[in-house]
Amino acid sequence: MLRLLTAALLALAPIAVQAQDRQPRILSGFAPGGTSDLTARFIAEGIGTALGQRPVVENRTGANGFIAAEAVARGPVDGSVVLQCAMGGMTISPELPGAVLPIDPGKDLVPIANMALSTYGVVASARGPFRVLGEVVAAARARPGTISYASAGVGSAQHLTGARLEAMAGIEMVHVPYRGAAPAALDVIAGRADLLITNLGDVIRQIQGGELRLLALGDAQGVPEFASAPRLADTVPGLEVVGWFGLCGPKNMNPQMVRSWAAATERALQDPTLQRRLLENGLTPTFEGPEAFAARITRERAMWGETIRRANIRAN
Repeated sequence: MLRLLTAALLALAPIAVQAQDRQPRILSGFAPGGTSDLTARFIAEGIGTALGQRPVVENRTGANGFIAAEAVARGPVDGSVVLQCAMGGMTISPELPGAVLPIDPGKDLVPIANMALSTYGVVASARGPFRVLGEVVAAARARPGTISYASAGVGSAQHLTGARLEAMAGIEMVHVPYRGAAPAALDVIAGRADLLITNLGDVIRQIQGGELRLLALGDAQGVPEFASAPRLADTVPGLEVVGWFGLCGPKNMNPQMVRSWAAATERALQDPTLQRRLLENGLTPTFEGPEAFAARITRERAMWGETIRRANIRAN
């Protein structure tokens, strides 16, 4: 037992040692206050508790997160700077025809650790007619092309999930892209779009406040607060969607530092306070080390690539 404890402490030590020369940083590609940014800040605080020095979270917004991703990919490989990477940028954008990316995430970044799964929710206006997803599917079959679903933009996870719903349920809906999940949610609340399928964290406050109605969750695990909510697969067998937020580094990052960040992340996720804060924002604390995280990215990139090709989706 002492030998295992010593090994664990040694695995954590390099980040703290590195911080003596250059304070560790986590780059977030999205604006403060969103689910992605909150996840980065929660994990930074948890790592800080574990190590005695908190990494700085730096927001570098733009290009759907790729300004931050490029900065990490082209940055130092000593482990002082890592990226808070998300499903969309790692598995969808590289497969999207017409997308002009400054880097190839699969070649220029290395997976370090997954830290949270993000349950997706299907929501509609609380003042609208739909109470369960089955009603949406029935309406779409009866009146093809009249039910609309909003998304955070063409080629977003919200868009592709809607496309998968259409294909697997045998229905036809109208896709309405927005510049982000927040304006999309506002138009669903107002009744200008019928549905939104997005990270639960993006809409959890509106669900709790009675502005949006939760029709279904995207995965079997879900979150405790909505444990009794129906699942997508209840209405459309085999349909699941779950997002995630992890940490990635530059391709040639020092392998010892990859292990150190992963070990620090795993230790941080054992903290009950951090677990509670993630769950309150629709996130499920979930640790996956470098190998398991890399396997997830490969698997999901293939799945989303197939969805994109089948629906003939291209970047604007």
